[in-house]
Amino acid sequence: MAMVDVTVMGAGIFGLSVAWSCLLRGARVQVIDPDGPAAGASGGVVGALAPHVPENWNDKKAFQFESLIMAKAFWRGVQEVSGLSPGYARLGRLQPIPDVHSLEMARQRAENARALWQGKAEWQIVSVEDHDWAPISPTDYLIRDTLTARIHPRRACASLAEAIRMRGGTITQEGTAQGMVIWATGVAGLEYLSAAHTRTVGNGVKGQGALLHFNAAELPQIFADSVHVVPHDDGTIAIGSTSERDYDDPTSTDTALDDVIARAMQAMPILHGARVVERWAGVRPRSRSRAPMLGVHPLNPGQFIANGGFKIGFGMAPKVGQVMADLMLEGMDTIPQGFRPEASY
Repeated sequence: MAMVDVTVMGAGIFGLSVAWSCLLRGARVQVIDPDGPAAGASGGVVGALAPHVPENWNDKKAFQFESLIMAKAFWRGVQEVSGLSPGYARLGRLQPIPDVHSLEMARQRAENARALWQGKAEWQIVSVEDHDWAPISPTDYLIRDTLTARIHPRRACASLAEAIRMRGGTITQEGTAQGMVIWATGVAGLEYLSAAHTRTVGNGVKGQGALLHFNAAELPQIFADSVHVVPHDDGTIAIGSTSERDYDDPTSTDTALDDVIARAMQAMPILHGARVVERWAGVRPRSRSRAPMLGVHPLNPGQFIANGGFKIGFGMAPKVGQVMADLMLEGMDTIPQGFRPEASY
């Protein structure tokens, strides 16, 4: 076997993004995952790359903002090499404003966004009357942000995996770790850490989502009643998702998903009658701090970790790949304090 500089354990979105970023720096990379790319939470259907609210700014929010800004170039580069579309587009998002208090908060956040988003994206208040594709809003006003983007999770992972292979990386179901090793093994990785600790370091949270047959490919996504409505470019709309701490079957869908679909249709009556083409469930890794765990592995000397991208994994992925490649290949550590493993460990 040829010498390898970096071994990535895990072929979810974090593992693949780190592998790709290392390949771009000239490293020889292998990815090992017994179940193959996107077998776990990264094989979902929703793909909402949504920003944090522009207020109470901190390193975590700045990191996510930078990653969302990086995303267009990141995914364009992946697609150019792989020849496969990840389904990425930055088309923004609309949210209903339920009451006068929320309207005032939205106005303040619009002011904040002007400074915090550096002119690279906007947070605006707009009228429902100006948008044919819009959720019901009690105030007749909406928040429109231009930072939110969409991606098709499975197709994005397939595009990344193919790009890695095209650049000379390997993706196998088994193999021997060589070179620098980084663990991006999702829920299994969090369970491994928790087993060696006196408290839970992280856990799996089940999420359910669905795809509807409805073509709104170039329209913004909707966030209403805590439900994401995400148009994809293949004639489907993703609806999601639940957050379930307690569950018996991690891959089954049930009435909890029915409720999410019903709430989406209540917010967007135009979706009534749309056919459900797929129901999906999976378990997402959530660290104790709720932030990603990035840096030196707490248990494995000389190794690294990238885990815990709960709900924001795809949005964080471009920046996660960059900072982990910086750390492993160049010894440059720019990871926010709140993302370091000790924040959860």
